[in-house]
Amino acid sequence: MSKRSPALYLLDILIAHNKITRYIQRFTNSEEFFYSELEWDATIRELEIIGEATNNLIKAQVLDNKSRRIVDFRNEIAHGYFGINADIVLDVCKNKLTQYTKELKEIPMEEILEAIELSKMEHKGNPHILGLLNTLQQEYM
Repeated sequence: MSKRSPALYLLDILIAHNKITRYIQRFTNSEEFFYSELEWDATIRELEIIGEATNNLIKAQVLDNKSRRIVDFRNEIAHGYFGINADIVLDVCKNKLTQYTKELKEIPMEEILEAIELSKMEHKGNPHILGLLNTLQQEYM
């Protein structure tokens, strides 16, 4: 298992969700989304990050095995290649991720403020992520 703090994995998920929300905001149907290469590929990548981070939180015993469905979804999209269902991806992004990240924010997390500061340094050139991190910092204080 990684020596990386579980708080950093939590932030990985929250940042990925923030990016996905921005990437998909203009799409009203999955076909349009699927054929928009940049947003589709970027969203798939962020979903993979969410799955990997979730897997690490399960290994660190921060999350229980019921979150395994997120990891399984990551594996499906990472290895599904041409068999990925755009309707499901868009539904997960628009309707499921918000609830998942809301539940994650409720988990007491040691080192979260320290992780936010580290993440701020890493994302210092991205105003979108810095705004998210500043908001999170206020929520956790």
